[in-house]
Amino acid sequence: MSIEIVDDSSLPLTHQSRQRTTADALLIPVIPRTQFDFDVAIVGLGYVGLPTALSLHAAGLRVLGVDVSERRLAVIRSGEADLLESDRDRLETAMAGDGFQITGDTYRLGDAAAVIICVPTPIDEHLTPDLEILASACTMVVDAAVPGQLLMLTSTTYPGCTRDLLVTPLLVRGLTAGKDIFVSFSPERIDPGNDRYAHEDVPRVVGGATPACQAAGAALLGRYARNIHGVSSLEVAEMSKLLENTFRAVNIALANEFAEACLALGLSVIEVINAAATKPYGFMPFFPGAGVGGHCIPCDPHYLLWQLRKAHVDAPVIEHAMSEIAGRPRRVLERVRETLADQGKPLRGSRVLVVGISYKPNVADLRESPALEILSMLADQGADVGFHDPFFGAVRLRNGSELTATVDPDAFGADLVVLHTDHDNVDWEWLSPEVLVLDTTYRRTDLPRRVQL
Repeated sequence: MSIEIVDDSSLPLTHQSRQRTTADALLIPVIPRTQFDFDVAIVGLGYVGLPTALSLHAAGLRVLGVDVSERRLAVIRSGEADLLESDRDRLETAMAGDGFQITGDTYRLGDAAAVIICVPTPIDEHLTPDLEILASACTMVVDAAVPGQLLMLTSTTYPGCTRDLLVTPLLVRGLTAGKDIFVSFSPERIDPGNDRYAHEDVPRVVGGATPACQAAGAALLGRYARNIHGVSSLEVAEMSKLLENTFRAVNIALANEFAEACLALGLSVIEVINAAATKPYGFMPFFPGAGVGGHCIPCDPHYLLWQLRKAHVDAPVIEHAMSEIAGRPRRVLERVRETLADQGKPLRGSRVLVVGISYKPNVADLRESPALEILSMLADQGADVGFHDPFFGAVRLRNGSELTATVDPDAFGADLVVLHTDHDNVDWEWLSPEVLVLDTTYRRTDLPRRVQL
């Protein structure tokens, strides 16, 4: 892959950012490169980075995967990474052939014509963006940058972040975006465990620090993605990702409210939603549950709210939706208490088994899973709590204690089973007809003794 250097002035810098000293900048040499050993390097080989790397390699590019976690590299080399079957096949092909390498050596980033940053952007316990991982990755990439490279950020973040963490530090090094080097942002669109859409079929949004930067980013992703949607700036691309997931958060909160309304009126919320979804326009189905997990919906809207608070702008609809979502695990706790009370049993001392603890079905992913909070709250309230999930052998509760998985759920002797995540590989033959199940998925009408959340 080659990128033509175009003389194009960078956009105005409107955001404050971390500054390097002149002495720091002088320690990092700027060495022109005319040839590169790799077409693209991927920084961060997690749920987003690894599938992205495999898609680019399948399109014929020479790919260097970089991750600072030796444990993650070992998992990938062993073929045990949690991937779709199609990506698992690609990984096996990539590791056995040429043009694909993985390493923990960050100094090799200068060997790639393009560098794509795919690292987590979580929130802290105060619901404030935690940019430590992203800032560290961007510093690493800037330090290794050479003229002629394309640097692309894909991690979800606030509008202006790419400019703060890449464009401005590059200027300190003497590299001007659009003239010496290219900087773009393209929000990731990986949905773990979802094989309905091939990576190549999911459109990619691309913005750049300059028109030349946008064109360079589009050219790279266009090597594998069939549809590229270019936008006018880095900030538009960054904001588009926040809108995607804030839209989902607001509608999930609405679905949860409808679930409460249907419960009060003796209706099936799933039947109501499916009926409404028959309308071919103006409606999109969202479904209620025990809460929202994963790396997007519970976190991304808080990046927007954080930035709006600094600008003294209110966003009451978004704030209410995020508050409602955050409160769903506590609603599960309340329903557990109510359901046990209806059976004449107190929560304290009752045996409660949570089935399925990952944040969505059929993936080994615990990020922001509501089940972790539910298990912790049940334990704090004195319940004898356990969990059954084929993907996990143990989890750590918020009090620091470790909870080992229940391999034989029938032997647990549950007073109440809480269905949190309905994995396909969970066999329900063990469930005794007399055991009550609190169904937080609202879908398992086939269970013999079932109450809805």
